[in-house]
Amino acid sequence: MGLLIVTAVAAEAEAVLKGLAPDSSIAVVPVGVGMAAAAAGTAKLLTLADGRYRGVISAGIGGGIGVPLGATVLAAHAIAGDLGADSAEGFIALDELGFGTTVYKADQKLLTSLREALPEAVVGDVLTMNTVTGTAARLAGLVERYPAAVAESMEGYGVACAAAQAQVAFAELRTISNTVGPRDRDAWRIKDALEALTKATQMLSTSLSS
Repeated sequence: MGLLIVTAVAAEAEAVLKGLAPDSSIAVVPVGVGMAAAAAGTAKLLTLADGRYRGVISAGIGGGIGVPLGATVLAAHAIAGDLGADSAEGFIALDELGFGTTVYKADQKLLTSLREALPEAVVGDVLTMNTVTGTAARLAGLVERYPAAVAESMEGYGVACAAAQAQVAFAELRTISNTVGPRDRDAWRIKDALEALTKATQMLSTSLSS
């Protein structure tokens, strides 16, 4: 059984593919930007695979929370950071509303394999956001609600939902292109983050393919 790596966009998929051996048993597919596209695209791939994959990894670049640019992050949990309701008292997560869960735990066996292959990676919670953070005030609110968060993406939780439904292992890997907070496009390092994604894939290629 092989592994499936899904990314949001083609540039991320290309960066991952550069790091994989030509005979790798890992499939790499871009499924679209955002939680809904990631969930739908991953669910389709897992359904058509008919049990061929033992796990799925949401991979790509993302924003760092207290993590330097170019670093690699592994998710302990994928959390839907803005899925819930606003109120006069503050944000109410879906869990508190009683309508489901906003948290998926990474598969421990798969996460252990990733950590062994990437010993310098930062492990923590990765927030999946429908609207990425662009102000200091919003960042402060997220850090207060999710103190273990180390990165922000737009797809991980959606991929985790699909993996849970298909009963396959889930993990998330991000390389950091920007610092979460006030939006500053001039400070983004997308090229460097994509190169870091290729390097990370090279390091874990052998262990994941086995």
